[in-house]
Amino acid sequence: MSPVTPVVPSLAAAQAPRAGSVVLVGAGPGDPDLLTVKAARALASADVVLYDHLVSDEVLALLPPGADRIYVGKQSARHALPQEEIIASMLRLARSGRRVLRLKGGDPYIFGRGGEEAEALAQAGIAFEVIPGISAAQGAAASAGIPLTHRDHAASLLWVTGHLRAETPDQLGLDWPALARPNQTLVIYMGVAALPVISSELIRHGLAPDTPAAIVERATLPGQRTLVGCLRTLPALARGLAVRTPALIVVGDVVRLQARLAPPAAAPERRAAHDRLDTPLAA
Repeated sequence: MSPVTPVVPSLAAAQAPRAGSVVLVGAGPGDPDLLTVKAARALASADVVLYDHLVSDEVLALLPPGADRIYVGKQSARHALPQEEIIASMLRLARSGRRVLRLKGGDPYIFGRGGEEAEALAQAGIAFEVIPGISAAQGAAASAGIPLTHRDHAASLLWVTGHLRAETPDQLGLDWPALARPNQTLVIYMGVAALPVISSELIRHGLAPDTPAAIVERATLPGQRTLVGCLRTLPALARGLAVRTPALIVVGDVVRLQARLAPPAAAPERRAAHDRLDTPLAA
């Protein structure tokens, strides 16, 4: 029997960089206890992390001490990196053989620009995985006591972005007639700066000025506030109480349930908000 000749890899193959990969992870609304088990496992084995502004310190504390952390957060009018540069950095790190963890608040595919990043990875031929997270809307609903759907109050649910576009100041380009339909819940992400526009447009397109509305600030995080009013009063309420991002706006009859369903921790802020209302909401 002739001896088996061992297979020796070519020099080019030996010098080829190992393939990297990317995992897009939803960090949830902020409370680390709301991470999925799969997301927590991904954090525990992270190599290099690109993380956003909305990822809480409590979630970042779960990363391994040796993981490289790169902040790429975006706030209103303040971007650490433009989205194009974030994608370029992600591709460069993956091509160098790193296992990249792209960490986003909420869910990557819900107003997190995860779809754009996944498209870039697919086009570049880089292996990637998406780990969903509890959305900011879901976290705000549970922690503030506002069910997003209820058979007696809302037959449908819409999530939209209220971010003002730089090229069209004071305009959002939303389908206002669809958003102003009755018997539905409307959740608006990134809408604090545009709240006066949102309120006036919804009223102009048919919603009553006394339609219940709320803002949930820092949902699931220490210092959460829930401010309850109506479309007519909410902009002044937010301005008077100096609401800051992250905050979600909820519009619809389900907001009436907040007074009964709010967890005890939310009650003091709810009362402080109601003290400033022109017209208290009936349960």
